[in-house]
Amino acid sequence: MTFASFIANRITFRSKRTFSRLSVRIAIVGIMLGLAVMILSVAVVKGFKSEIREKVRGFSGDIIVMKYDLNASNEASPFSIHPDTLALLSKLPNISHMYPYAVKQGIINANDEMEGVILKGVDKNFNWDYFKKVLVSGDVIDFTDSVKAKRQILISKVIADRMRLKVGDDFLMYFVQEPLRRRKFDIVGIYDLGIEEVDKAYVIGDISVVQRLNNWAPGTVGGYEVQVKHFDAVDHSALSVNDNIGMGLRAYSITEYYPTIFQWLSLLDVNTEVILILMLAVAIINMISALLIIILERTNMIGVLKALGATNWGIQKIFLQNAAYLIGFGLLLGNVLGIGLGLFQVHTHFFELDQASYYMSFVPVELEVADILLLNAGTLVICLLVLIIPSTLVSRISPVKAITFK
Repeated sequence: MTFASFIANRITFRSKRTFSRLSVRIAIVGIMLGLAVMILSVAVVKGFKSEIREKVRGFSGDIIVMKYDLNASNEASPFSIHPDTLALLSKLPNISHMYPYAVKQGIINANDEMEGVILKGVDKNFNWDYFKKVLVSGDVIDFTDSVKAKRQILISKVIADRMRLKVGDDFLMYFVQEPLRRRKFDIVGIYDLGIEEVDKAYVIGDISVVQRLNNWAPGTVGGYEVQVKHFDAVDHSALSVNDNIGMGLRAYSITEYYPTIFQWLSLLDVNTEVILILMLAVAIINMISALLIIILERTNMIGVLKALGATNWGIQKIFLQNAAYLIGFGLLLGNVLGIGLGLFQVHTHFFELDQASYYMSFVPVELEVADILLLNAGTLVICLLVLIIPSTLVSRISPVKAITFK
């Protein structure tokens, strides 16, 4: 153990002085609360971004391939892609799933109620993994029986509640075209995505229904949804898809297709940065105040050490190590508080939200070990570096005056 460590241990763990005790406790509490808030801020923002991104990805995929034209209606212009091109696209790096879809506007008539909706048709290749997580009741469409699949449909909880429908019920859906057509559907599942714009408008059915209603040729679709393995590379993957689909078609990443949602998510990063800076500033100010009080309280000791030949830097190291012990204790308490509250929310969903405004009914939390370690290390290093400046106060203390200091 070095001389500085020995003295710092005595000051920290065996000191009986009480003058600086209150300021030290305030500093420790400041670091504890600051770190806890930083951990929770990062975890909540990551949770928000992850949850909302997964909702959008689960419904629309990561990349959307459409016909590039001036059609501004909900029903995209039809097109077809050669099977060889589809095989090539499916083998591109980072592509995990690719499936067709088509949409058609219609009107549901049930229980003396009418509701305008958009039928989104999918086929047997559709990835149901996310929809199975958001099912309130029932199951997804079973494409093993192509005849039954044409009658099966999924509706949202919003539509089900509004029209007093449940799994097992059936209804007529009218499609406004010439001539007017109608189809009877059986409800096999009810989902709750949590995005109002989707829940109040979309029902999910078999793409062959849309193709027959529109009299499309076999293989003609309204678009393709592509899912990627690594979302961070979604924009690069969209460019790769664009390079291989030929003229007249365009591939959009969901960050382009839903710019408002992803711009809002990017603003959350700015809020987090502001919170981190403010909390770190509070912790630093508290530690500077505590360190100055500790130094002033130890003026006699500083004078004696200087008289015995100790250098200014040697004495500074004593107080910096003392500060490191206090910061470490504050970080320990901050981790317990921050991680504890985070895990509590993960398992209980105690803190709730208005789903209509935030796309989810509870505050999402995503704790990552790397984030926690970086916040701890960053707080410790930055605080110690900043404390070097106020610790230079020891160089201004004269040994003769300090020894007689009362």
